[in-house]
Amino acid sequence: MSKSNLKEVAGLFLKLGITGFGGPAAHIALMQSEVVTKRRWLTDQHFLDLIGATNLIPGPNSTELAIHIGYERAGWKGLIVAGLCFILPAVLITGVFAWLYKTYGQLPGVQPFVYGIKPAIIAIILGAIFPLAKKSIKTIKLSVIGLTVLALSLLNYNEIYLMFGAGFVALLMASVKSKSGGKAKSIFPLPFLQISGSAFFSAANANLFWIFLKIGAILYGSGYVLFAFLDTELVSTGLLSRQQLIDAIAVGQFTPGPVFSAVTFVGYQINGLTGATLATIGIFLPSFVFVALLNPLVKKMRNSSLFSVFLDAVNVASVAIIVSVCYAMGKETITDWRTILIAVASCSIVFGLKKINSAFIVVGGSLAGYFLTFIS
Repeated sequence: MSKSNLKEVAGLFLKLGITGFGGPAAHIALMQSEVVTKRRWLTDQHFLDLIGATNLIPGPNSTELAIHIGYERAGWKGLIVAGLCFILPAVLITGVFAWLYKTYGQLPGVQPFVYGIKPAIIAIILGAIFPLAKKSIKTIKLSVIGLTVLALSLLNYNEIYLMFGAGFVALLMASVKSKSGGKAKSIFPLPFLQISGSAFFSAANANLFWIFLKIGAILYGSGYVLFAFLDTELVSTGLLSRQQLIDAIAVGQFTPGPVFSAVTFVGYQINGLTGATLATIGIFLPSFVFVALLNPLVKKMRNSSLFSVFLDAVNVASVAIIVSVCYAMGKETITDWRTILIAVASCSIVFGLKKINSAFIVVGGSLAGYFLTFIS
């Protein structure tokens, strides 16, 4: 590991943290473009394996993928630097919105800009998922698994069931094909983490921290699942109003970086800067620990014939779920001639000018959305 590698990791993920609009699927697309296509830090296959690995553990997938990439490029320091650089811009931007909201009681008008960002992001996702799909579909069996997962995902089946289900179905098919009963070298114990309490927190602050630490340690799924947890843990107990939660969801959608940074907004409403800090640390801390424990096992999984089958199926399921998310985003956002125009133009640029920085497409979509809203 060299200092230059660490600087490269910091620069890349700081940029992605500032320009990474659109949620996990978009973030994964941006990372694929940067670390596989442009910089060649990782091969398509290893990048896919890391996506599959992040889907097997709780927490925000795109953040965990960033942490994995940082570790691959610059070791333990890269793991920490990549995660912090990807998370902190979103946290700081969300913190500003949280302060404005608590001070003035409303959010500033950003809808015209978001209007154009979303269809541009769909084009970025499609551009990244195409080579990943070609790489992940290695056999007819995997193509069948992928299409099945896609269909079930479109029918709103839980993504974690689909992910693990795909892996176990592939294992079952492999065992039927070969009944030789060889030794399975790749079975490994799942790590369990216990973190002791801290005397530095007051009772109220400790409770707030543990709520978010617990959510970060057990939550699978999208940001919408996060908001369901927050509704149960905070709204139903009176710590947060439902309107504040709805506004937190809005902030999570139109700010760059991880959707989970919305907890910074939530924590600030509950207990100011202290609440925002504790909520943010609590929700993201498990991701760093899980990735640190899992990353050394990814290559061992790939080198094991048993877990290689499992990982291939999880990879193709991951791609299918991203396609499903992209379809759902398209239905929600491409609703009139303006968004169709932005989506088509963005797709043309993504597939026609493959080396263009995706940040320009995001900014272009945002500006186009803003100016097109003035045209009747």
